[in-house]
Amino acid sequence: MSQLLQPKEWKQFVKPGDRIFIGSGPGCPHALVRSLLDRVHSKHFYDLELVHILTLGESPWLDPRYRDSVRVNALFLGEETRKAVQKGEADYTPCFLSEVPSLFTRGILPIDVALVQLSPPDADGYCSLGVTVDIVRSAIESARYVIAQINPNMPRTQGNSRISMDEVDAYMEIPAPITELPKAKLTKETKRIGQYVAMLVEDGATLQMGIGKIPDAVLRALRHHKNLGVHTEMFSDGLMELMQSGVVDNSRKTIHTGKTVTTFCMGSKALYDFVNDNPLIEFYTSDYVNNPATIAQHEHMVAINSALEVDLSGQVVSDSIGNRFYSGIGGQVDFIRGAARSPHGRPIIALPSVTNQGKSRIVPVIAEGAGVVTSRGDVHYVVTEYGIATLRGRSIRERALELIQVAHPDHREMLLQQVRKSYWVPAYQKMAPAPVKGLGDVPVKKFKAKDGLHYFLRPLQPSDERRLQEFFYSHDKETLLLRYHYVPTRMSREGAYSLVNIDQNQDLALCISSRQGPREEIQAVGRYYRMPETATAELAFVVREEKRGQGFGRFLLRRIIRMAKARKLEKLLAVVYADNQPMLTLLEHTGFTVVPGGEEPGSLTLALTLK
Repeated sequence: MSQLLQPKEWKQFVKPGDRIFIGSGPGCPHALVRSLLDRVHSKHFYDLELVHILTLGESPWLDPRYRDSVRVNALFLGEETRKAVQKGEADYTPCFLSEVPSLFTRGILPIDVALVQLSPPDADGYCSLGVTVDIVRSAIESARYVIAQINPNMPRTQGNSRISMDEVDAYMEIPAPITELPKAKLTKETKRIGQYVAMLVEDGATLQMGIGKIPDAVLRALRHHKNLGVHTEMFSDGLMELMQSGVVDNSRKTIHTGKTVTTFCMGSKALYDFVNDNPLIEFYTSDYVNNPATIAQHEHMVAINSALEVDLSGQVVSDSIGNRFYSGIGGQVDFIRGAARSPHGRPIIALPSVTNQGKSRIVPVIAEGAGVVTSRGDVHYVVTEYGIATLRGRSIRERALELIQVAHPDHREMLLQQVRKSYWVPAYQKMAPAPVKGLGDVPVKKFKAKDGLHYFLRPLQPSDERRLQEFFYSHDKETLLLRYHYVPTRMSREGAYSLVNIDQNQDLALCISSRQGPREEIQAVGRYYRMPETATAELAFVVREEKRGQGFGRFLLRRIIRMAKARKLEKLLAVVYADNQPMLTLLEHTGFTVVPGGEEPGSLTLALTLK
């Protein structure tokens, strides 16, 4: 039977040497902890270990005056615990969030006292864990004593968040606002990252999001999607807004259909009001929500996580900067692996290309002392403000080129030089990719073709070497003859490289590709070659046979004309076989006219004046 706790009665429940759990995130029972710390300061207790993951609000237990009596062991670092760990004044224990509950229940980190924050009990005597269920329930079930701050401002949430007052040994009734997390201010770079990530999210997908600018930017970019679902560690204001707008309805989820599932929420008071008694949102423990086997049951699971740096083989560093620990493993690996096992799942690492100091986050090798959180075998996509690097099924050479393409342009040459030293790229690959002027801040355009499928218009890139070979070998003899005016029988790696690694601001090479998860196929290529010493360029493009009639040629041609005009070209030329009636019709409808004389035998030269 629970009792009302008076400050002087702490010694009934806490003894020297105890390990004390502190509730998570905005559910941290600050008033309760301060009451305990007052007794610590009075020398009633010593050699206490405080265990917690991320907590919101101040961390008075890190004050130097408690140093001789309290030691913090953080399972995830916030700003204050990070500083304490770096000074050697606190400890960090790396662990997967899905496995933290078992640290408590199996006695690996046995909990003596759990300090938690609860809603008031209902008529049946049940309180709610409210905004944080995550590892809190396991701590309650494992602790020798449970002491609660009963707060009337704590929302009552659905799912596995009920706890009987019979499980509470002592409590204090202390009203207090639930700690809020201000919304991060989005930058131009994070908005671009959000747009790229949104291109990888299909209607009907189920989402996992983390904390910060990038998740907020992704959610903003998803406002025109449909029938999204949520199975996530953290529920945020951005996800709330997508639910309110109808973008998230959970209608296509494989499990918990119709419900948003989370372990905790963190954000504004409006968010806390939204989850209060909301039957559409259910809170469960992290050993269930973060279990990769649970996550993998969702079809089209999209896990979006961030990183501090990624090396050119795809290794992801997320919890440390060199030998300085920064945050924690958290749920990244849980969700990356769960999404990888999901049918049509997409595990995504998203990060800015540079640090605040301008250093590249895409690096040749990880920094000395840094730890790999997510292995190179787990990563499918890496996204920066410069594009999408697809890593799954790609060789080390291809991975390096993909990642160099999404690195900041100021660092690409350095990265290419470094991988040459390791023989990760052949000698003929000499030119680092550069941004393509005229395609806009986000040079990848997603569009729906006549067949109802989505495709991507983007520049050809050095890592497309093998894709272009596959495209070439898909053609029949007639297509090869119409494109090259003879029938070539081979496209070597070197030959493909010369076609994908060009100066895109002198010449131009675009493609339309399709994606089936990490499998990307080129469906059409359009390009022009600028004639030396002139403002004229020669046009050429080819479409995969089975994709003709979808409007790809017209789409490419219009984009090329627009870019040629922007680059101050005066004329485009095209040499076409006289019996290639579809191409002639397309060019003539676009304004090209036949140029008298100078044609190759059996062909016509057409020109378009751009001024």
